[in-house]
Amino acid sequence: MRVSNVTVRKRLLIALFVGMAIFFIIDVRLGYVQFYLGDMLTARAKDSWSRNIPFEPERGEIVDRNGVPLATNISAPTVYVIPRQIKDPAATAEKLASVLNYSKEKAYRDITKKENIVRIKEGRKISHEKAKEIRSLGLDGVYIGEDSKRHYPYGSYLSHVLGFVGVDNQGLMGLEKYYDKELNGERGSVKFYANAKGERMNDMADDYEKPVKGLDLKLTIDSKIQTIVERELDIAEAQYNPDGIIAIAMNPNNGEILAMSSRPSFDPANFRNVPQEVYNRNLPVWMTYEPGSTFKIITLAAALEEGKVNLEKEHFHDHGSVEVAGARLKCWKRGGHGSQTFLEVVQNSCNPGFVELGQRLGKEKLFKYIKDFGFGEKTGIDLQGEGTGILFNLNRVGPVELATTAFGQGVSVTPIQQVAAVSAAINGGILYKPFIAKELIDPVTKEVVMRNTPVEKRRVISEETSKKIRHALESVVAQGTGTKAFVDSYRVGGKTGTAQKAKGGKYLENNFIVSFIGFAPADDPQIVVYVAVDNPKGVRAFGGTISAPIVGNIMKDGLSALGVEPRKEQIEKEIKWPDTPPIVLPNFVGMTKQELQEQLINLQIDASGDGDVVVSQSPEPGTKVKEGSKIRLYFDKGE
Repeated sequence: MRVSNVTVRKRLLIALFVGMAIFFIIDVRLGYVQFYLGDMLTARAKDSWSRNIPFEPERGEIVDRNGVPLATNISAPTVYVIPRQIKDPAATAEKLASVLNYSKEKAYRDITKKENIVRIKEGRKISHEKAKEIRSLGLDGVYIGEDSKRHYPYGSYLSHVLGFVGVDNQGLMGLEKYYDKELNGERGSVKFYANAKGERMNDMADDYEKPVKGLDLKLTIDSKIQTIVERELDIAEAQYNPDGIIAIAMNPNNGEILAMSSRPSFDPANFRNVPQEVYNRNLPVWMTYEPGSTFKIITLAAALEEGKVNLEKEHFHDHGSVEVAGARLKCWKRGGHGSQTFLEVVQNSCNPGFVELGQRLGKEKLFKYIKDFGFGEKTGIDLQGEGTGILFNLNRVGPVELATTAFGQGVSVTPIQQVAAVSAAINGGILYKPFIAKELIDPVTKEVVMRNTPVEKRRVISEETSKKIRHALESVVAQGTGTKAFVDSYRVGGKTGTAQKAKGGKYLENNFIVSFIGFAPADDPQIVVYVAVDNPKGVRAFGGTISAPIVGNIMKDGLSALGVEPRKEQIEKEIKWPDTPPIVLPNFVGMTKQELQEQLINLQIDASGDGDVVVSQSPEPGTKVKEGSKIRLYFDKGE
């Protein structure tokens, strides 16, 4: 059959258009691949050729409120191998094993693994000297990657709060774990290229991706206060050999933790050297126990706020015990305190007097205030493992439970709960959420990424009630059971606590937790300090004789560190044996050396100057000092 020329031309024309369409589609596809997918495909190809030597990021530093470093980093290189690049495995294994001090058999197994890149376990976080020695060997396929390890410059200092990190620099405990995501940075690397045989492609330049350091964490901790606390706990531990010690210092006006410590302690860099129960329990927030008489502050606050007592005008007679629903509840003083004002009830820490206050309040009111002050729930502090404590179920509170709760027995609380609650009682009546992390800071730009601010939970009592509590607790330190916490020229208030420990539902014989919580200055509190000593040995265990002096020493140096000026006006301390009354310094200026000798005062004099007449003195006149104290006198020629 013959085909016409017209049909042939049509077919050729169709073929031409189809061909042009196919070439157009191919060109478009090639252009799309070349210009749109080109970079992505090239990157994929390079990835298939690339090998990464990791550069681990540095964790953010942890510093105190003044920028003093508490947790930093030190460079610690790590060894990696590319098995396919190793030309002589036996020789390489022998040399590597010799430097890293492990068997050449294991080294051989490591460097012959069928993996693209292998991290040598024995070569993790080695010294720079070791890294330099390995580089000098010039081993093919062996690389040194940048890494770091955590460094705690002050050892066990603040250890339970800081916590520690694992071998991969991941936070495992304390602030290191709580803020692990923020402290961790982003990994970097050196990327080089290898062919299918794993051989390095020297015609392609290496790529370097810089690691990004984690955010720095600034704490509310004041290292000056922390150092004082650590010193005093070390002294107490050596003196009393207790089962444990707890200390917290806090700013009562905003909830900032200024210091926190406990014993037994540990070095975060060597946490594996101590039992797990030592490093895994931050006692100031974890431990729960009967508070004893420090809890009486809550009963006092409730009674004052509800108008159930007048401290100066009302009297109470203490016979030494009180009978409640068939149970006899004793005062710590055999025979009792006799007739006393309720202010003296507070000063003497008289149990029957507080039973009376609890009965006046009733269980609903008392337990309302206990819960309002934050007991029975977590404070919300930004630390792990916080306990909640244990309170009686209100439906099960009878006359005896009401009475014992009023003086701090039968309930269980945490130290941080007590500090937060007492702070509310003396700061004007506001319960604050305690916190220890102040800011997260970008280490490069120094920009504040996150800032914690004070959180007011609620008003618990009025400012007028708080003022009365401050006065009552100042009198406890000046004239009551807390005189061992008295600090000359500083108005200190506080309360003792002595609680018998319980186990298996029974109280232990001669096993007590003795505590003291103090604050200063009493008219304008700037610091609250709580110290509890668990089962001190070789002494009669009372909070007023063991814990109060510790708090007094912390207050004395801590107030000075905070820049709080001494004051002359304070409640006169009641002198008890074996204490001696302080000496009020007279004005020595203008006296001659002969006149000084006539002064019948037991003082040591540090004299300077060439003259015969006193021209200045330190401390200044009117200051109270202990007998035998050293004073400085400056002499010059008289006119």
